[in-house]
Amino acid sequence: MQISLDGRNALVTGGSLGLGRAIAAEFCEAGANVAIVARRQEILDEAATAIGSSGNGRVVTIAADVGSAKGCIDAFGAAEQAFDQVDILVNNAGTSATAAFEEISDDDWQHDFDLKLFAAIRLSRLALPGMKQRRFGRIINTLNTGAKAPLGGSAPTAVTRAAGMALTKVLANEGAAHNVLVNAMLVGRIRSDQWVQRAAADGVEIEDYYDKMGSQLPMGRLGTEEEFASLACLLASDRGGYITGTAINVDGGLCPVV
Repeated sequence: MQISLDGRNALVTGGSLGLGRAIAAEFCEAGANVAIVARRQEILDEAATAIGSSGNGRVVTIAADVGSAKGCIDAFGAAEQAFDQVDILVNNAGTSATAAFEEISDDDWQHDFDLKLFAAIRLSRLALPGMKQRRFGRIINTLNTGAKAPLGGSAPTAVTRAAGMALTKVLANEGAAHNVLVNAMLVGRIRSDQWVQRAAADGVEIEDYYDKMGSQLPMGRLGTEEEFASLACLLASDRGGYITGTAINVDGGLCPVV
């Protein structure tokens, strides 16, 4: 199956590293123009060079903090200025912040909601009018399996991600009549930069870290960023034109909730 995003313009938050970078590269390879958003310009520049080598799409960088209202407005405005319109929005910014419930301060809660939930709300609100008018739009929200099956000690992330899943369904139901399709992809255990950082902090070789985590999964291994990005590319394309309102586990069978 050939997936083409020729002529489409995408905005990917958290696009300089990890899953966001892999998604941007997959989009670019499929022919899309991609704007990647993150806070650090030097990391964005390096990512843009690597992403641009994967395909024929144009890659632009936007240094902004989407954890604030101004950052969202600035990021979306810069993408529109670069491409004239945004056809695909990937709300991917965020980290897996977790702690014991009683240890989480109001500031911690607010930061998590601002970065993960309100960024998706604000950017989707900016993107929807144009998508509806053109009768084409794709919004993909990166969540995690804690949105469906939260464990003790998984707040605040599990709570904000669960809210993101509800947001996905609301937007899907409102956008469907306008051919604006909204879906969520739920991360399980995927090889990514966050695990590299955790392994280094624990003084463990990354491959040993991956092997140990993979042994606990039904498939016996961690997923790759490219496998995650491939699904995003399908959902963003015309080939995924009848899929909306879903929250798809990309987790090797980890989550007990389908």
